[in-house]
Amino acid sequence: MKRPILIHPDPRLKKVATPVADLSDELRVLADDMLETMYDAPGIGLAAPQVGILQRAVVLDCVREEGEAPRPLIMFNPEIIAASDDTKVYEEGCLSIPEQYAEVTRPAEVTARWIDRDGREQQDTFDGLWAVCVQHEIDHLDGKLFIDYLKPMKRQMITRKSQKLKRERARD
Repeated sequence: MKRPILIHPDPRLKKVATPVADLSDELRVLADDMLETMYDAPGIGLAAPQVGILQRAVVLDCVREEGEAPRPLIMFNPEIIAASDDTKVYEEGCLSIPEQYAEVTRPAEVTARWIDRDGREQQDTFDGLWAVCVQHEIDHLDGKLFIDYLKPMKRQMITRKSQKLKRERARD
């Protein structure tokens, strides 16, 4: 089931999400719903706080090539356990800040640990778009948006545009 995506500014997007204590069927349904919502948007990542659920859960799929099979990834309690000193600048966007993009500098490679849909602990190293996406989504769990990396004036400009879009959508 598709869920509505919160649009910035929304106070829930700035809150720290609670760790998942026990993997329940309800959380698996949430993850499935989040994947459906993300693909429909369309996006490459979505964190539970973006659909109003303050739990540490993210979904992502950075496969962009036409004809390549999707590789959905569901992460509960994800954490970055290592990051490269090398950085990469990537133009990021966010489903909670529609139509706005900005360059963000992040570690080029990260190793993450998480619990998968079946309750098994996983660990993997990500680079390229996958590394950007993992870091971006984990930031959501910590109440941080990609615009928080920007200079204040640019952040305020994007926030104003987002507020305007939010008002326009509320009128529709």
